[in-house]
Amino acid sequence: MNSRCARALVVVVTITAIAIGCAQLRELIAPTAPGMTDKWAELLVELRAFERRIGFADTRNFAGLSREQEEYPFCGYASRLSLPYSYEDPAIKWLESVPEEECRARGHDADVFFATVEAWGEIGTPVTPAMITGKLDRFIYVVIHEDCHDQFGLPYGVEEALCNLITYKGMAAFADEKYGHGARVARAIRRYAEAQSKITRMTITYYAQLATLYARYQRREISADALLRARAAVFVRAEKSLDWPKGSLNNVGIANHMTYSRHYPFLESVFDALGHDLTRTVAFFRHVDKVKPSKADILKRNRIANEESVDFVRAYEAAMVETIRSELANAGKVAKTN
Repeated sequence: MNSRCARALVVVVTITAIAIGCAQLRELIAPTAPGMTDKWAELLVELRAFERRIGFADTRNFAGLSREQEEYPFCGYASRLSLPYSYEDPAIKWLESVPEEECRARGHDADVFFATVEAWGEIGTPVTPAMITGKLDRFIYVVIHEDCHDQFGLPYGVEEALCNLITYKGMAAFADEKYGHGARVARAIRRYAEAQSKITRMTITYYAQLATLYARYQRREISADALLRARAAVFVRAEKSLDWPKGSLNNVGIANHMTYSRHYPFLESVFDALGHDLTRTVAFFRHVDKVKPSKADILKRNRIANEESVDFVRAYEAAMVETIRSELANAGKVAKTN
């Protein structure tokens, strides 16, 4: 699957609650997004003005409503006996625009992941009917997240987490500005962002449990049957605590979610170090984007032959993390001398 298609795999499972009571649940679910009306257009204009204030450049996204594309379907499948690193891992075979039935048919001997997304960043995505018939919090998430991808050219394993970070912090700030901090809708949007951030960390925990199992299998400490039984128990716990549909989670799904999760805690620590300042954070990562190592340098430095290999994906992300650490340290030194 090419990078443009992989990039489209916005996490589509919206979690509505994590260990919260019924009264809180009612407040967590935001009102439905406005339809294709003046109110919808107004909201989009306000979101774009907010994005400019935090340093986003204008994009070609969401210029009009698609009458032909309700949403975008994707299908991925992989062996049950290996745990992919992320959605870029070539262990996952991606199929474009296949019906769900055809996708599910791949599941007789593999883990299958079928999903749909409301929008497709980096291609001038239109507003789709799926966006404007959903919830307000999700609508705001999709607009900021997809516009964020047009701001940077980072490896997707870093950029997905960064754009989620900017989106969660940004949508909370936007809601406070537009509706007022104490307003019910602002509280709902903040809780959505906070819940998704918690889910990110829980995803990392469950992936780590699976990685331990697969490492034991690779060392031949457990059989394939024992591996599959043990991982099934992990998936049951994950689905229950993350409120995912029963039987929906597998190796492809968890690897997809990890693409958005793996570096999120580290990037949030960078946001904290930058004074919880969104404008400063966007500017900092624009700078990081300019000074990042080239792909050719990563290949040469690590003696990797192919950009499509999982070794390259891992090495590129690791190099980006080191670049971010170095540039953050330099920014701190500059701040101290001023």
